[in-house]
Amino acid sequence: MQSVRNSIPREDVISRPAGARPVLLATLDVPFSEAAVVFAVDSAVESGQPLVVVNVAEILPTLWAINGYGYVERDDLQRELRKPAELAQSLAVRVERLRVCSPHPIDALLEVVAEWDPGVLVFGPDVTRMRRRKYERAVRRLRERTSCLVWTQTEPDPEQVLASPRRGRRVLVTSVLRRKR
Repeated sequence: MQSVRNSIPREDVISRPAGARPVLLATLDVPFSEAAVVFAVDSAVESGQPLVVVNVAEILPTLWAINGYGYVERDDLQRELRKPAELAQSLAVRVERLRVCSPHPIDALLEVVAEWDPGVLVFGPDVTRMRRRKYERAVRRLRERTSCLVWTQTEPDPEQVLASPRRGRRVLVTSVLRRKR
């Protein structure tokens, strides 16, 4: 006797295959740098993984924000943020765009990274449109608190990386090399 099964169409079920880790391209409410876009899209194309484009905006905790009016979308910024997604889609890469609004944007970005578990986090805001200290603080926290590869436009100081608290106790290679001379 044959029976009819009611099943969900496969297009409605979104799942990641085992081992699939997307490339996450993130900014803090400023346009992306050209180098970050190129690196993120190339990484997604080469690895065959999806690209997740994230814009994290800082909003103040006011009554307007609670009612959903905390973020005002700027058309010029939205056009710039759409460019990496359009480029990736033209190269047959699956793309997802996210906008996250929070009074603590770096913490919100860390939550997004923890949720998506990317293989590579490309932190690529245009540094000419951000305060230098805010950018450096964000880079430092992302490197300290994420378990994935982190790409930024600036190279970290080798002594700072080796002495970071999440890596445990280590001898600084540069200090050992200096002593041997």
